[in-house]
Amino acid sequence: MPEIQIIIGGREFEVACQEGEEHYLESAAQLLDGEASVLASQIGRMPESRMLLMAGLMLADKTAGMDEQLRQAEARLGEQEAELENLRNMSEREPEQIEVPVVPPEVVTGLSQIAARTEELADAVEARAAK
Repeated sequence: MPEIQIIIGGREFEVACQEGEEHYLESAAQLLDGEASVLASQIGRMPESRMLLMAGLMLADKTAGMDEQLRQAEARLGEQEAELENLRNMSEREPEQIEVPVVPPEVVTGLSQIAARTEELADAVEARAAK
């Protein structure tokens, strides 16, 4: 089991970890050291246990905030996926056929009147030709 040296708040610690997890432990130690450094600059020197407790609580607070953001993002993602599924289902439905009159009624009436007048004229021409 490998042991690595980490520095948190200016203090050195020797920590054991599983084989292959050294990188994760070093990353976690850097996060904790960052919080401990903030504490040291604000408060000054404090007992090791208190420094580690406060730095851990600060990281836990950040983690809780990120967890809440993650839950909200997952909820929005779920809503978006449901809306997307609804839209996909809509496109699979048979399209509704709607008939829209192409020729306005006034034009139809006008054409009917012209047709009637044309028939009257045709009848008059036929009547003259028959004489």
